[in-house]
Amino acid sequence: MTVSVLLLCGWVCLAFVMAAIPSNDNHWRRAYVLMVLGVPLLIFLVWENGPLMGLIGLAIGCSVFRWPVLYLWQWVRKKLKREP
Repeated sequence: MTVSVLLLCGWVCLAFVMAAIPSNDNHWRRAYVLMVLGVPLLIFLVWENGPLMGLIGLAIGCSVFRWPVLYLWQWVRKKLKREP
């Protein structure tokens, strides 16, 4: 396995550990930390392994960030519906 794949596995483990710890703000601060760490990791993954592995890494990230992705999708749909 390459270094970027191992780092992605570590990122996923970190996300699960952070989700298991109780939070007062519904884990949003931790989600921001994971986003800041995940974007450069995804770029490194694409650079080292190619775009197919990058898409797999993006799918993994979207599965970790279910609610932020859903809120983003709803926001985009609302913005697109306003402009006829």
